Amino acid sequence: MDMFAVLLLCMFSLVLANQEERLPNKCEVCKLLTVELQDALEKSGRSKEVLEIGEVLDTGKRRRKIKYNTSETRLTEAMDNICERILQYKVHAERPGSLRYAKGTSQTMNTLKNLVDKGVKVELGIPYELWDEPSVEVAELKRQCETMLEEHEEVVENWYFHRQEEKLEQFFCATHVLRDSDQECLNEVWKGDMGMKGSKEEGEGGRTHDAGEL
Repeated sequence: MDMFAVLLLCMFSLVLANQEERLPNKCEVCKLLTVELQDALEKSGRSKEVLEIGEVLDTGKRRRKIKYNTSETRLTEAMDNICERILQYKVHAERPGSLRYAKGTSQTMNTLKNLVDKGVKVELGIPYELWDEPSVEVAELKRQCETMLEEHEEVVENWYFHRQEEKLEQFFCATHVLRDSDQECLNEVWKGDMGMKGSKEEGEGGRTHDAGEL
C-alpha cells in the first residue's frame, strides 16, 4: 500500500469514527420529513383523477365527486410511506450540518470503494456487502421521522387543507414543531460540492434541500 493510500485511509477512518458519535437532531429530522412529503405531494398532485365518495342511496342520490389532487386520500397516501423514503439517504460525513444527509453515495464512501477496487484492505467493522445498507444514523432519522409525524399529524393536515400558500417547511417546522427549538438547520443551503460556491441562480434567495437532487 503506498503512502498516499495510507493517508487517505487514516483520514477517512477518522471521519467515520467521528460520524459514529453523531445522531440526527430534531431540526434535521423535521427538515427532511418536509422535503420528502413536499416531493411526494408534488408528484401526486399532477394526477387528474376524480374520486367518487359516499354511498348511492335508494333515493338515487349520486356519489359526490372530488378531485384527487385536493383529496384527503392523496395526503394519506403520501404520509403512509414518507418515513420509509428516509432510508434512501446516506451520511455524507464531509458535509456540514443537515447537508450531511443526502441521497447518493458520499465522497467519503466513493473514495473508500475506489481503494478497495485498487486492492487496498479497508476495515470499517462491517462486511463490504453491507456498506450500502442504511446506517445506524439513517435508521435513527427514520425512527424520529415516524414519531414526529405521529405527534404532529394534525399540523400537516391543517397545512394541506388550509395553508398550502405557505411553504411546508416554514409552517410545519419553524412555526409548529420547532417553535421552541433550534431552527438553524433550516437556513443551511446546498450549493454543490464542498469548496464550490453556488451558481448565481442558487445564490439569489438561497435554496434548501430538493428531494430530486439529494
